[in-house]
Amino acid sequence: MSVSSAGIPAPENGPDAGAVWHYGDPLGEQRAAAQGAVVVDRSHRAVLTLTGSERKSWLHTISSQHVSELPDGAVTENLSLDGQGRVEDHWVQTQLDGVTILDTEPWRGEALLGFLRKMVFWADVVVEPADLAVLSLLGPALADTPVLEALGVAALPAPGTAVALPDGGFVRTLPGSAGEVDLVVPRPQTAQWLDRLTAAGVRRAGVWAYEAHRVAALRPRLGVDTDERTIPHEVGWIGSAVHLDKGCYRGQETVARVHNLGKPPRMLVLVHLDGDAERPAPGDPLLAGGRTVGRLGTVVDHVDEGPVALALLKRGLPADTELTTGGTVAVSAAIDPDTVPTTDAVGAGRLAVDRLRGGAR
Repeated sequence: MSVSSAGIPAPENGPDAGAVWHYGDPLGEQRAAAQGAVVVDRSHRAVLTLTGSERKSWLHTISSQHVSELPDGAVTENLSLDGQGRVEDHWVQTQLDGVTILDTEPWRGEALLGFLRKMVFWADVVVEPADLAVLSLLGPALADTPVLEALGVAALPAPGTAVALPDGGFVRTLPGSAGEVDLVVPRPQTAQWLDRLTAAGVRRAGVWAYEAHRVAALRPRLGVDTDERTIPHEVGWIGSAVHLDKGCYRGQETVARVHNLGKPPRMLVLVHLDGDAERPAPGDPLLAGGRTVGRLGTVVDHVDEGPVALALLKRGLPADTELTTGGTVAVSAAIDPDTVPTTDAVGAGRLAVDRLRGGAR
């Protein structure tokens, strides 16, 4: 079987094991995603469905997002936190035709299913695995007539909405995801949909292209760009996956305290890596002057940016700090200054503390 038809498999020790990494031209696939349209088979993601009359109000009480009144066709992100406000699970949530659909990382599917079932108690909620496949489309040509006709829609869904498809499944656009649309379809239809999109001029691309797109957009991935200490504020999930004006849920105290004080301990940034050396691995420490100041997340070769990675760094670290990786492969790394969060925003609680301190002088 040729590379073009079968593709090169993703690394077995990575989070995308079982998916296609690329089809022989990974940088060309990225260029097509930037200038035309590509489809990436992400059917290795785990998908769950929630049914029952109390599913929305029930999920509202155990997750970070405001979902009790989500209208039909709504799409959002959501989190499960532990008692200290640290992220345990992240999923994309779609509300459609009386069913709530969650999709998450392949390795978290069973764990999330078990957690949700354990939390049902006496609520009218049924949580089941779903035989659905996620196909992600990238590129400015997605709105062109041939692609729309292949999808069977008059226009792409607005950000944060989904549209049902006649033969099952749906098309959705996540809030804030420019140039990206997900096609979620019954798994037996996956090959049929890929052929239909290819016939409409959409190029097949591997998950390498998707990861490069995601990293450039500074969008974190659970378990790769996060660790066991990550809180939502550090990785930009406040707002997109955490609603600050909702009732009690596990971890809410930490969320509120950090928001009010405005002092999350770490920040998510993009770093540029030395391209002349081997690539370091996700989870490797980042060092400044021999001292650990953060950790690497996703590492990927980007068609325009070269070798880049997401990184969780100590908040307040100057953008011109010289960094090196501290794992098996030691390479130099430079912080992309455009991705460093601004320090202008000060929480209401921090302002109150500062006023009290000023009055005590």
